[in-house]
Amino acid sequence: MKNILNSLDKAFENKVRLGIMSVLMVNDKIDFISLKDLLGVTDGNLASHLKNLEKKEYISFEKDFVDRKPNTTYKATLAGKNAFKAHIDAIEKLLNNK
Repeated sequence: MKNILNSLDKAFENKVRLGIMSVLMVNDKIDFISLKDLLGVTDGNLASHLKNLEKKEYISFEKDFVDRKPNTTYKATLAGKNAFKAHIDAIEKLLNNK
């Protein structure tokens, strides 16, 4: 059991970061406003969790303009996808452990 617990990634222990990665695993990319609305969090809360995942290089972002307004989109990196899959696999092992 201890080895399984060591497989859990602390980056995904927070429900907002878990939500961010869950959304990015099933979407190629998503913009900040859509992600904020989907998760039901504040701008500042989301921004801090996105920054945390950026520092781990689990997500990347792109800034552009839509109708002259800044628009930031996020996507999961390959490292982020692999880390998240490993985290979910560890949870499944814990759930199936008899």
